[in-house]
Amino acid sequence: MKGLVFDIRSFSVHDGPGIRTTVFMKGCPLRCSWCHNPESQQSFPEMAKTYKRIGDMTIECTQTIGYTIDSSEILRRSKDDMPFFEESGGGITLSGGEPLMQPTFTLFLLKAAKKMGIHSALDTSGFANPEIFNSVSREADLVLFDLKLADDFNHQHHVGQSNSLILNNLRGLDKSKQRYFIRIPLIPETTDTTQNLEGLYAILRNLRSVERIDLLPFHHIGKSKYERLGKEYEFQNIGNYDRLKSERIKDFFSGLAAKVTIGG
Repeated sequence: MKGLVFDIRSFSVHDGPGIRTTVFMKGCPLRCSWCHNPESQQSFPEMAKTYKRIGDMTIECTQTIGYTIDSSEILRRSKDDMPFFEESGGGITLSGGEPLMQPTFTLFLLKAAKKMGIHSALDTSGFANPEIFNSVSREADLVLFDLKLADDFNHQHHVGQSNSLILNNLRGLDKSKQRYFIRIPLIPETTDTTQNLEGLYAILRNLRSVERIDLLPFHHIGKSKYERLGKEYEFQNIGNYDRLKSERIKDFFSGLAAKVTIGG
């Protein structure tokens, strides 16, 4: 079974509990204006600039982002990391991009991880056909569900798609017995406005099984990726996210889940 990925990162600590091996799949149906993995968006390999230092000279080169990999290689690497999983309560996380754009590959990996006794997490935007979302997500031990904007107009403007399908899948997930965490990106003047935070609160208040809420403050890690891909970066002049504001937002959501964190 083969799939298209753009990175596999061992010893990750921000993609679910414990130490994890995170598989970043290529392809995403959304176009978040703040996306910190712009290389994840296209469903095919693409070229990016890179630079090599040779003596006193810097040479511009190109690099292919995205490659096909066999599931056996991912499972081999995950098996090698099992001592770290067992020690930390970690496992494998399927992220992206959007792993549900490769549902057969994602489902195969989740089922294989279960057979191997490896904890699995599915990091998803929730934007997928409900049948695909349900059949794939139920095989994960944990779902990391990204929730961005409450208002549908704003969601379409900043993300490129309606949020109706996402919210429908979230409600279905909440009614299931599946464990899930909510992840909210804090983007200045976009997702962290009073209107949006109150809208997200109203959505979450009507759910019954939110185990944890992770707030993910804006950062500039993706800035150089846009430059390498020749894409415009809309948040060029915005600084690091204010820690005190993060704490206030954390307090705002504190009554909705047993645990609310900053940074995941």
